[in-house]
Amino acid sequence: MDGIAFETGTVGALDATDAVRSLFETALREDVRYVVLSGVAPAWFNLLDLDALAAAAGRPVIAVSYESSPGLELALREHFEGDALAERLEIYDRLPSRQRIDVNGESLFVRVVDEGETPSEVEAARVVRAYTPTGGRPEPLRVARLAARGARTWRARREG
Repeated sequence: MDGIAFETGTVGALDATDAVRSLFETALREDVRYVVLSGVAPAWFNLLDLDALAAAAGRPVIAVSYESSPGLELALREHFEGDALAERLEIYDRLPSRQRIDVNGESLFVRVVDEGETPSEVEAARVVRAYTPTGGRPEPLRVARLAARGARTWRARREG
């Protein structure tokens, strides 16, 4: 690891894709081969558009989640209506299905999008396993989670 960048998204909005895309401008180097994300809804239904992110990054985007679930559609319909619901369903319906993979005795659920190519779920599983030396969270996502928690704590103390 040789750098960390931060961005924010609005809870319940639809700006998470733009926030991640802005990170590409500051942190995405040519030697980075994959973009790995933790989930597809980082801030209460603030859905990530994986197709848009793969197009912006020019490389595969792998979204990892940690629990089996029936999906978000029913929850989206429960919490949104009209245009807000339609926008979210349009993004959600374009997401590829999740592939279950076993890593170190734990189940992870992976979606992969690769601009201009048929995404390889086998390759995505290989990448996730390669970057998960122990436990059930890929190392880049584990480090990102620690950094985000540290930044949140620092900010709260500063604003406190």
